[in-house]
Amino acid sequence: MRLPQIALDVTLTAVADPTMLRQCANRLGLKIDIRECGPRGAPEPLRPERLWVYPQPLAAPVQPGRLDPRNAPGVLAALRIAAEACLQQRADALVTAPVHKAVIARTGFEFTGHTEYLAQLCAAPTPVMLLAADSGPGLTAPLRVALATTHLPLRAVPQAITAERLRAVLQVLDRDLRVRFGLSQPRIAVCGLNPHAGEEGELGREEIEIIAPLLAELRDQGLNLRGPLPADTAFTPASLRRTDVVLAMYHDQGLPALKQAGFGHAVNVTLGLPILRTSADHGTALDLAGSGRADPGSLIAALRMAAMLAARVRAP
Repeated sequence: MRLPQIALDVTLTAVADPTMLRQCANRLGLKIDIRECGPRGAPEPLRPERLWVYPQPLAAPVQPGRLDPRNAPGVLAALRIAAEACLQQRADALVTAPVHKAVIARTGFEFTGHTEYLAQLCAAPTPVMLLAADSGPGLTAPLRVALATTHLPLRAVPQAITAERLRAVLQVLDRDLRVRFGLSQPRIAVCGLNPHAGEEGELGREEIEIIAPLLAELRDQGLNLRGPLPADTAFTPASLRRTDVVLAMYHDQGLPALKQAGFGHAVNVTLGLPILRTSADHGTALDLAGSGRADPGSLIAALRMAAMLAARVRAP
């Protein structure tokens, strides 16, 4: 197996168990020089076949594809250490690899995902999950999809769609697209909750009673909003040509369209935080762990986007 070559002018530090990384590299036949560093991070820019690691030991040996709850505290500690480095401005951005939510939650931690955990750690009241794909087999232009709600059972979504929630999400979305993505007037397409956006109340009244009045209020404040739109037409090519980001009401309303078009190339970006955070667009894929067949494309895209966003924020 060969290491993918990543041409990035950045300093990269992994927060992980160096013993685990060395064992994984040996198992896959990778020639990689893993060196340990202190809390200030890597002392040199990223270079081929070398990885600087700030050590966060795990409690139990790692077997590829097999989850061990004893390692959950170490996983969360690594995430906390990396986030605190960003909060303390010792790092410009955080790139996270996938974690298995269920095994962490089963150990007693209140953990539903990176987004929610980081929001609590950063005291951020309204984290917004945004997935962005600049390339992919189904894309002719960049596609961005944000979520009004994240990891909720479908039966809980209608109760979560409130004017207060949507106002906060849309304000974060508009602000961060301006500040972090450099869009001067973000064009936001907002999906309805129900099929056909409620069909004038025949299929649900959330659009009439909550979503449409809230969009009118925010348009008066200067936000460029369309909707509420039927979700089955919000992703047509004609609609997307008029759109910088689509706001879906729930996870599986918006993400299937994005992943069909850009899976393996998309990046998960958490908006609404005081830090920059990107991640891969997929889960842990335990069946591929340790096989050498996992595709690192999305994680590499997350590294590139983190570098791009950090450079834009640093620019005067």
